[in-house]
Amino acid sequence: MELAELYRDVILDHNRKPRNFGPLEHATATVEGFNPLCGDRLTLRLALADDRIADIRFEGDGCAISTASASLMTEAVKGKTRTEALATFATVHRLLTDDGAAVDDRLGKLAALSGVREYPARVKCASLCWHTLAAALGSPHTQALPAVSTE
Repeated sequence: MELAELYRDVILDHNRKPRNFGPLEHATATVEGFNPLCGDRLTLRLALADDRIADIRFEGDGCAISTASASLMTEAVKGKTRTEALATFATVHRLLTDDGAAVDDRLGKLAALSGVREYPARVKCASLCWHTLAAALGSPHTQALPAVSTE
């Protein structure tokens, strides 16, 4: 399957049936993300246990790319440590923003997000949830991200 076809299929599937969508009781971190350029909004809730993401859920309104990216992200980071999740954030951020970045086979379905590079105006849609995750995990990289508001 070509990467472009994978991109389309994965985005459509995760937009139609987002994984880990809905409220999370007993969250240990809640962060709001907002993209003022297009109006995408999401609330990300995490349950951390021993520095590991025991559970993660999101709610909000956004375009297909924003919703699919959040769904993919929650699947990818659930069960990871804070450090592992932030490393995944860095890899995906490079994938979305660096045209020269190779698609790492270890990314699995996340590799489909590389298709967003073909639509520069949509990169912020795909990265909103990732920046919100970084804020929830206390990454120092979140200070330069005005589109993410933490509450």
